Amino acid sequence: MKQLILLLVVSSFLLSCKKKGEESPEEPWFNLFTVEDDLQLGAKVAQEIESDPQKYPILDSAQYPEAYAHIYRMRDVLLATGKLKYAQKFPWRIRIIRDDTTLNAFCAPGGYIYVYTGIIKYLRNEAELMGVLAHEMAHADRRHVSQLLTQAYGIQTLLGIITGGNEPGLLAQIAANLLLLSFSRDHERDADTHSVIYLCPTEYKADGASYFFEYITQGGGIRPPAFLSTHPDPGERVQNIRQKAQDMGCTGTEFYEVRYERFKASLP
Repeated sequence: MKQLILLLVVSSFLLSCKKKGEESPEEPWFNLFTVEDDLQLGAKVAQEIESDPQKYPILDSAQYPEAYAHIYRMRDVLLATGKLKYAQKFPWRIRIIRDDTTLNAFCAPGGYIYVYTGIIKYLRNEAELMGVLAHEMAHADRRHVSQLLTQAYGIQTLLGIITGGNEPGLLAQIAANLLLLSFSRDHERDADTHSVIYLCPTEYKADGASYFFEYITQGGGIRPPAFLSTHPDPGERVQNIRQKAQDMGCTGTEFYEVRYERFKASLP
């Protein structure tokens, strides 16, 4: 018990003393969770989500093999770049949620990815969706998700979930809040930057996320995702993402509009 108290005191001191701009490129934000904790919590959250088909109507991969083959191929392109630190450690499992009214995607700790049909059908090409996928995968790979959940719920609460010792309903609450997580501006900028880093070695437009932000904020009557109202200005993000791709000398040019239309057609 004394060791745990000492750990929490030291951790609080490190969090309070770390100044902006001093983050390590390997572990950019101090995280009380271990990578194994990320994996175990992510598995618990995924189990909760997939046990509630009323709230999360997930498409059956056996019934929609073409749709899943398409999105997994896109995921594999990102993992093959060698740019994700936990490419081999996390499962990076994708589930498609059938909800055409929700323009969003999210990733649980440990790389459990959920993409709504709403955002797939709304976007125009693979490069835009690749930007979204890369951004969400960056939140998990850079461990933003578990850090934010630790801040929101406390490490003891989350460890209690992993060991099965917490009250019923809390896991469902955490699962629901994943869609609404309000990452810090620094986290969002970091995920934007890494979406370019992940895509730069590929044949895709490395600044695909910028086209997503640009398009979705010009959506007329379409209600944009909640995170666009609280995060850095979309115009600033578009500019920063494109500048990063230019600075890195990324040469990919592909959008794959026709192939993307086939993907959308494979969905219900």
